Amino acid sequence: MSLVSIVSFERFNAKSIFWDIQRHDICRSRALTSPDTEYASLNEFYRVAWDQLGRGVADAKHPARTPTLATISANGFPTQRTVVLRAADRLASQVEIHTDSLTPKVEELRENNKAALHVWVRKSMLQLRLGVCFDVLTGLEVADRWNAVPPTSRISYGTQPVPGKAITGPFDYEKPAEQQIEVLYLGTKHQRALYKRIDDWSGQWLSP
Repeated sequence: MSLVSIVSFERFNAKSIFWDIQRHDICRSRALTSPDTEYASLNEFYRVAWDQLGRGVADAKHPARTPTLATISANGFPTQRTVVLRAADRLASQVEIHTDSLTPKVEELRENNKAALHVWVRKSMLQLRLGVCFDVLTGLEVADRWNAVPPTSRISYGTQPVPGKAITGPFDYEKPAEQQIEVLYLGTKHQRALYKRIDDWSGQWLSP
């Protein structure tokens, strides 16, 4: 099952804290600039979708860098916000986004762990819709992630604790599971496919 991770940090008098992952395995994919592109197989279509997610991690200017996360609010209405894509690993079937533990989205995901991510890559004419379910992990198991944040970055996100000073609050780490991925290509000939995973990923073409 593919995973979506929200890494959320306990707040240190900060408005928001986003942890930036340094990726070394930068995904590379061909530029899809022609509206006449056609995909011959489900496997190729699936690979292209993950390549776009990987480019979003590697390139801050890529549209997949800032997907839309949709959750269900406390009053039962859908709510959406732009988040930052921090990791995308096709082999592990995992993507990650990070946020402050006190934001409404974290509370919403604790109440209802079903959510969705949406990406529109205009240059490639591709729409990605990821159905996700979140599991919440908390405590010192994510402390190393906070320790990896450079001091200069901590200043941007909130009050930096004095080195050596005791920290009372734990971190929260969200590790949700991705249930399905839908890919829509809006070139001259529209193509759509849906991928689901039970034991392994399988896909099928859909009417666009």
